[in-house]
Amino acid sequence: AGAHRQVTAEQLRARGNALFQAGDHGAALAAYTEALSLSDAASERAVLHRNRAACYLKLEDYTKAEADATKAIEADGRDVKALFRRSQALQQLGRLDQAVNDLQRCLSLEPRNKAFQEALRALGSSMHEKMKTMSCTDSKVEQMFQILLDLDEKDADKKQKAAQNLIVLAREEAGAEKIFQSDGVRLLMLLLDTAKADLMLAALRTLVGLCSGHRSRTTAILAELGAPRLAAVLGVEHEQVSLAACNLLHVIFDSLKEGLQKDFRGKEDAVVLDSSRDLKLLIKHLLELLVLEGASAHGRDNALNLLIKVVPRKSPKETNNSLSLWVIDQGLKKILEVGSTVCGSLGSLPVTENSRMSTSVLLSKLYEDLKCDAERENFHHLCEDYVRSWFEGHELPGKLRAIQTVSCLLQGPSDAGNRVLELEGIMDSVLSLCASVCEAHQLVAVEALIHAADKAKRASFITANGVNLLKEIYKHSERDSIRIRALVGLCKLGSAGGTDFSMKQFAEGSTMKLAKQCRKWLCNEAIDAGTRRWAVEGLAYLTFDADVKEEFVEDKAAMQAMFQLAKSEDRSVLYAVASTLVNCTNSYDHEEPDPQMLELAKYAKQHIPEQHPKDKPEFVKRRVRKLLMAGVVSALACMVKSENPALTNSCRELISRVFLALVEEAEDRGGVVAQGGGKALIPLSLEGTEVGQTKAAQALAKITITSNPEMAFPGERIYEVVRPLVSLLHLQRTGLENFEGLMALTNLAGISERLRQKILKERAVPMIEGYMFEEHELIRLAATECMCNMAMSKEVQEMFLAEGSDRLKLMVLYSGEEDEKLRRAASGTLAMLTALHPPICKRIPQVTVHWLEILQALLLSPSAELQHRGAVVVMNMMAAAREVAEQLIASEMLEILSVLAKDKEKP
Repeated sequence: AGAHRQVTAEQLRARGNALFQAGDHGAALAAYTEALSLSDAASERAVLHRNRAACYLKLEDYTKAEADATKAIEADGRDVKALFRRSQALQQLGRLDQAVNDLQRCLSLEPRNKAFQEALRALGSSMHEKMKTMSCTDSKVEQMFQILLDLDEKDADKKQKAAQNLIVLAREEAGAEKIFQSDGVRLLMLLLDTAKADLMLAALRTLVGLCSGHRSRTTAILAELGAPRLAAVLGVEHEQVSLAACNLLHVIFDSLKEGLQKDFRGKEDAVVLDSSRDLKLLIKHLLELLVLEGASAHGRDNALNLLIKVVPRKSPKETNNSLSLWVIDQGLKKILEVGSTVCGSLGSLPVTENSRMSTSVLLSKLYEDLKCDAERENFHHLCEDYVRSWFEGHELPGKLRAIQTVSCLLQGPSDAGNRVLELEGIMDSVLSLCASVCEAHQLVAVEALIHAADKAKRASFITANGVNLLKEIYKHSERDSIRIRALVGLCKLGSAGGTDFSMKQFAEGSTMKLAKQCRKWLCNEAIDAGTRRWAVEGLAYLTFDADVKEEFVEDKAAMQAMFQLAKSEDRSVLYAVASTLVNCTNSYDHEEPDPQMLELAKYAKQHIPEQHPKDKPEFVKRRVRKLLMAGVVSALACMVKSENPALTNSCRELISRVFLALVEEAEDRGGVVAQGGGKALIPLSLEGTEVGQTKAAQALAKITITSNPEMAFPGERIYEVVRPLVSLLHLQRTGLENFEGLMALTNLAGISERLRQKILKERAVPMIEGYMFEEHELIRLAATECMCNMAMSKEVQEMFLAEGSDRLKLMVLYSGEEDEKLRRAASGTLAMLTALHPPICKRIPQVTVHWLEILQALLLSPSAELQHRGAVVVMNMMAAAREVAEQLIASEMLEILSVLAKDKEKP
């Protein structure tokens, strides 16, 4: 028995060596680990530990590499390979002095070894550098500050170099602590107070290093700098400085929140209170910055973005929404001040084209974070009070601000928007101001009317009064900016029938005219971008009509103008661009009418939805091609990149829908990946609405099925694809999504052990197994093929031996099914299992009485592939155990094998 066990350990070690040579370090590691569990001999174990250390180095797990190498060295202090491997691990772990000791021992054992000499030289010089930096860090920190704070120093390069060194030093923990201990915060404060952009940037970026992930330092820095100073820097005119301050504040918030979560696990309460007090103090200053007249427009935007990121709960699992409640209580009116700003009016706050959109998103997030009706009622009352306060007793400017607030709420938490729309006099004011002679006033009113038309509650009232009014404005206004908005209003009201071809509110042909006008405006660069954005809004509605879609994809200039806008600074256009693309690619949900209901509807002379002839699949396919040729993928990739509040979850869902339509045809997928589509789909599949995440995951699956995944998702990206693909296996997904998820995972599972481990970690195996029992033969086949590739993993092989499990029985029975593809997958799995995990051979005769006839049927099959798989299984079973071999020989197996052995046709 001892000899037998020895052989097995040696075999496993040999297999590990082969896998290591082939570059599959994860699988090699598994083989060595198994060998260790079978091996008793100290010398054998030392070699296995040394080999495992090599695997861990390749897998970049340096702590485990060091531990394994140490075990090998304890067994044999002269093992140079183990010493060298440990030195590499120690070097990566930053313990340079210990690494040098190991290398010196290597050289004393093999003085002529060039690799050791070279490694020691390289390590020596990096040690020297580190010692030099550490010893002169103290003087260096002072020196850098001296150069930066010396007002007579004219050498700009010298200053820039000092600033760069300071920032780099702050990124390392030791350097950051050094700066902090050397009175650095006071000196950085002096740099901030110089009001010179380059010095302020250097100070802010250094502070980011000091605060990152270090709560106590962050608290101390916050106490010294003070929240008012930080908020003031956020509000400066210089755009880059404001953005750098925004980054610093985000890091500070993260460090403080981290503290809150950690401390809740049972430390003294005082610490918790500190963090929460600091958080609130910072947020209070951000809210004050919103209404500070001297603050810059982008400073205001940055403050809004910070509030969006740090105030609402990240997930419904967190139960505590007290921060949102506090912000609504303290600052809702301040947030509405930004939302109600009428650009260009006397004494208005400076804002950018993104401010209103950001305000709407923040209001929306706060509203969604509320948990009960009482909290929502309070929100409504605050909004109503604010709107009334402007509407009553402030003459015309006040009415305009009230209407602007309504617009802002309708674009955000529309429930609150509808509530204020119902306040007495608001709607009448909107309608009367639409006819104003003053362009700015008319703009505010027309936009409010458009947003109101969007929200169904009031739409019938607006349809009755608004359509005629908007038609008048569209026909008679002198101003493009007004006409374009009136047009969008008409489009919104006219698209009430949605994709239904027979419910058109406009006379035949007028939709086409409006769309032509929109495309003309879109391509006219003389018009400002804010107004051209409305042309896209118009198309988002008009493209419900298939004739409009067809003309739009023929107009390359219009498509490219739209893509340019999508990549521009003004992010509020994202939703309209995404909606237009969803319409052109028909990637909205299609509801198939129930045939019985159709008959009843005809009988009752009710309205029946019709599909436009140009929405048939061949037209859609052609439109997708045209969009691909015009560069739609790079525009979408750019839209996804934007770290912007306008990229809401519903907007992400639209983009995912478009991507799924773009990868429908296998031959287009390579192009989509080449232009950045694969990379963009990963974040879309990991956050957003459930529908959006599923559509993105399905697009990823289609790409993984037909292209080489390692090319489509290079480097680490391929591991990020696993979770979205596994999500397609959940029971609430459709059969097609299950099927594509399984096919894609089959491809990944065939690539490497590391990928198989990732699939195991995402708990996919029980789901894959579940689908092996599926009624639908294609899904059953895909699950079996996926299991075949997963069976290369040690853990999966063990599962087939688990007590009380029918896994092995199912594989044996499937090897005897009629469906040839299923037989091929199942018998392939058996061939692999019996080769990699010999104990399985003994179990096969125990799982079903039909095992022999199934194996014989494989060998007698007309398909050479099935015969080959059968022969491999029989060979492995013969080699595994005497009692199994006896059973095989006692049957007709020997005769069958003798005949096959002579078959010249099948070498």
